Amino acid sequence: MRPIGRPFFILHSSFFIFFMNNYFNQKATNKYTDYPVKEPSELLSFLLTNLSGTSRTRIKELLSQRMVYVDKKITTQFNTPLRPGMLVQICNKRHKHTLNSRWVKLVYEDAFLIVVEKANGILTNALPGSRTQTVKDILDEYVKRQNRAFAVHTVHRLDRETSGLLLFAKRRDIQQIFMEHWKKIVTDRRYIAVCEGQMEKDQGTVQSWLTDNRMFVTYSSTFDNGGREAITHYRTLRRSEGYSLVELKLDTGRKNQIRVHMQDLHHSIAGDYKYGAQTNPIDRICLHAFRLCFTHPITGQPLRFETPYPSAFTDILKENKK
Repeated sequence: MRPIGRPFFILHSSFFIFFMNNYFNQKATNKYTDYPVKEPSELLSFLLTNLSGTSRTRIKELLSQRMVYVDKKITTQFNTPLRPGMLVQICNKRHKHTLNSRWVKLVYEDAFLIVVEKANGILTNALPGSRTQTVKDILDEYVKRQNRAFAVHTVHRLDRETSGLLLFAKRRDIQQIFMEHWKKIVTDRRYIAVCEGQMEKDQGTVQSWLTDNRMFVTYSSTFDNGGREAITHYRTLRRSEGYSLVELKLDTGRKNQIRVHMQDLHHSIAGDYKYGAQTNPIDRICLHAFRLCFTHPITGQPLRFETPYPSAFTDILKENKK
């Protein structure tokens, strides 16, 4: 594996240009309607203005069906920022291969990567000996329908009961780049959680060393006990009677890191009985990965993805106002 340095993890330019030209030439066989961007806007507002008579619901269908392109890239996020000089295109023919799953929503896809939003209640990868369907299984089937000879490769994981953004690679060497250079490539990962009790501080940082016991429960130590160092920054967004809405930013990505650190603060995540919760207001662990930012390992382009907070999370605080 070539070490990262200048020109950073970008493939040889001539190969890359050839590959991407071929990639987009294949797309050119479809017919598009072009809409040049003349002033700053968000994608949904832009489409509502330019697609006269088209309902908001229909426009969101176009996005979910991957029929909207921004500067030749499929875009599914309704709040994508637009700048003058960009080109928005609507594909007039629905894609043959779509991802239809109650568990997984496609957020972004190119020749190298897939970003999805995972529902709670499904594993990212299979456990040893398990035959339960996973996010990887669903995406493997999806890429096979595109006549691809390879499966997807997991870049990082979310717990079964955690929802939110997940990244997969379409090639093993791309996965390896992320594994070897994670801290350089991934610039921001954030979660939203409903935690029990009223947080004492508006913000802070938890640092500890994590290791598993014989029952595979992760526990925390304030000193280096041979475990892996974990650092979590938190910010309290809202408090109610009995709960707090907390944003969490990871410096490290250890197993069960956020869940253990909130237990360390004596504000376990609601629904997380494994790590000290006393309540379960919506029959799930109230943890959602809402932001994922990284530098594309091939193009060098900074990418930012966000999903809305689950409405059920904010409903908990509304129902328990002070």
